[in-house]
Amino acid sequence: MPDTSPRGLTRLAFGGDYNPEQWPESVWQEDVRLMREAGVTMVSVGIFSWALLEPAPGEYDFGWLDRVIGLLHGNGIRVDLGTPTVVPPAWFYRAHPEALPVTAEGTRYEFGSRGAICHSNTDYRAAAANITTRLAERYGDHPALALWHVHNEYGVPVSACYCESCAAHFRRWLADTYGSVEAVNEAWGTAFWGQRYTDFAQINPPRATPTVGNPGQALDYHRFADATIRENFRAERDILHRLSPGVPVTTNFMTALSQCDSMDYWAWGREVDLVTNDHYLITDGRRTHVNLAMAADLTRSVAGGAPWLLLEHSTSGVNWQPRNPAKAPGQMARNSLAHVARGSEGAMFFQWRQSRRGAEKFHSAMLPHGGTDTRVWREVVELGARVGELSEIRGTRTEADAAMLWDWQSWWAQTLAWRPSEDHDPRERADSFYEALYDRHLTVDFAHPEADLSGYPLVVVPALYLMTEAAGNNVREYVHNGGTLVVSYFSGIVDEHDAVHEGAYPGALRDVLGLTVEEFSPLLEGERVRLTGPDGSELTGDVWTEFLVPRGAETVWTYADGLTAGRPAVTRHRLGRGTAWYVSTRLDARGLDAVIGWAADDARLAPRADIPRDVEVVLRRGDSGTYLFVINHTADDTKVSLDTPGTELLTGERAAGRLAVPAGAVRVVRLDG
Repeated sequence: MPDTSPRGLTRLAFGGDYNPEQWPESVWQEDVRLMREAGVTMVSVGIFSWALLEPAPGEYDFGWLDRVIGLLHGNGIRVDLGTPTVVPPAWFYRAHPEALPVTAEGTRYEFGSRGAICHSNTDYRAAAANITTRLAERYGDHPALALWHVHNEYGVPVSACYCESCAAHFRRWLADTYGSVEAVNEAWGTAFWGQRYTDFAQINPPRATPTVGNPGQALDYHRFADATIRENFRAERDILHRLSPGVPVTTNFMTALSQCDSMDYWAWGREVDLVTNDHYLITDGRRTHVNLAMAADLTRSVAGGAPWLLLEHSTSGVNWQPRNPAKAPGQMARNSLAHVARGSEGAMFFQWRQSRRGAEKFHSAMLPHGGTDTRVWREVVELGARVGELSEIRGTRTEADAAMLWDWQSWWAQTLAWRPSEDHDPRERADSFYEALYDRHLTVDFAHPEADLSGYPLVVVPALYLMTEAAGNNVREYVHNGGTLVVSYFSGIVDEHDAVHEGAYPGALRDVLGLTVEEFSPLLEGERVRLTGPDGSELTGDVWTEFLVPRGAETVWTYADGLTAGRPAVTRHRLGRGTAWYVSTRLDARGLDAVIGWAADDARLAPRADIPRDVEVVLRRGDSGTYLFVINHTADDTKVSLDTPGTELLTGERAAGRLAVPAGAVRVVRLDG
């Protein structure tokens, strides 16, 4: 496989977004001196600089950027160079106000933020291609250039526009996708409510309507908006490939389900040379390190298991949540190395120097307002040294124990209006099932429903409302050949057009699960049901129940009360050499742990009872060796058994028998052999 790592970078990436244009040139020398002190190896430059690089139409000023890149190069710091197309200049919008996006309600956004772009607008596309070309011509072979960074966080904050340009573009997309209006009518089920079209010209985006609009149309508009943005990325990428050959091209994803829901990252992962991701802790009362691990696993999976790069996270608190707590001492390093454990080739931050002005002046940075006499700075310097000590792991791959099926297009369909219960949240189910696997110390790969699953002893399906026939056949074959499958309720219900699969629920999963569902029976807010098991155990469910009919499956837990009392609640179906479990209610954490435990036994995944809760154990393996990461998120010292002795890279000590991991600490052992 071709090497897609940042060009010329021989160590793990460590650094962050560098915005020198916010500061007088007299500060730049100090910045670079401090970068060297902190062990910075790469910085991202120019991401928001279009207005400075092209201060007027066709007039360019690259002098300041020449000096910045030259200064960085002279100090051995690699450059991730941005194309600044996320924020066109004010003069551009004055000349082309129609490039500002329009909401479904008809409101046109104004200039003054970021990402306010109609991606169908031809003037924007031409201007973006032009500034990208100018940058590539000037810096494409610069010796400091390690990576091209196209745009910034596509899909945030605007993922779709509903203007007339988009309407025309949508019609062309539909014609290319379906070939005929008749095919669109069939896919969208326009016979319902008399919505039939006789010409593409009659079709508009799913703008505001008196009541719920057509769900097939809304789902396709999600796909269209995502594909349109991806077209613009490809246009810039192809310019860079042509004018700057050999330099990888990326754009920073936001794969965490808590941060972006509008991009189909399975499709995006195939377009970039190197998958990169931005991740920020969401302080919503959940265990933030579990969300971090989940995002890292998802990013690695989008990369096809290959090494990827954490391009942004925070040194401490952010500024855009209702409450923004600081990170605890040591948490920054722990967060950073947890990403590395799960496949990242480094740890980058937003941003290098904390801004004095603008919307993110209270967002933490590597160099805080308080300067070098601060806890954050001291931790940054310490982390830089530790990241440097781990450079030998570059190119190794994280090993997974189980897989979780996830599909952004299914999420889009699931969240459309008029579903059986607004309390069923696919993200919540994904988070909860992941947490149950995490608490069993299982490293998780995510997989597209039609991907090869043969390498996983256990596959979990937390929320897959939309499931193609091909996906249904895929999981059936997986189980038949010996796999263990766990499926949560309201999965396998509709096809790719949001049409209910013919026959009884759960459509695409009927055969593999060995059951049918006569009727959904969602619960009222606050209502709960009890489940009883064969050994007298009791579980608790809420949000959802079903009238379930086994057709080959055995009942493991039964509803003890509610409308479905006496009916099966959790089932197990033997098919071929494998087993498929079905959970027809929303179990709490204890219930999920019980089901996952039984399924793990079927999958012959041995429990790891000697590892405390909130202690991560993750393996990376490659030509340079096998590396065991142990990350202690608790306030207590712990010890973890080592089957193989080795050398601990952060302390240089030998490790054998029981590895001591202090409270809040990280240990990385290169295993012998």
